[in-house]
Amino acid sequence: MFDQFLEFAQNHLVLVSIFVVLLLAWLAFETKRNAEGGVTSGEATRMINRDEAVVVDIREPKEYKAGHIAGAVNIPAGKLEKRMNELEKHKDTPVIVVCKSGQTAGQSMTTLKAAGFSKAAKLKGGMAQWQADELPVVRR
Repeated sequence: MFDQFLEFAQNHLVLVSIFVVLLLAWLAFETKRNAEGGVTSGEATRMINRDEAVVVDIREPKEYKAGHIAGAVNIPAGKLEKRMNELEKHKDTPVIVVCKSGQTAGQSMTTLKAAGFSKAAKLKGGMAQWQADELPVVRR
């Protein structure tokens, strides 16, 4: 099988080169996007306590009820744009976007920033990291 791959790569050097360049560009983009605007659970705790940051949990209600950060507002990612008015009063305060593992919060953070929430950030590692750091979780 590997021999067939090498033969294909030799016969289609231009295609393989384009694929490798696109793959590297995509990885660089994702790395930059994931590092941008993220806060650790320790930083998030300080923001919540000192700056009265608002936590927006973008997971589905079932996941939210299974365990969430105290005081978090649950607005599923798919409904964020429609329910943005619920957050209008918090435009000048820090907003921390939380998802399950930190992978999908970036898009919601970008949506919030485009809507004027200049202090929007995402929680690196999401709720999985929050719980791994043994920080308090509310279950209802």
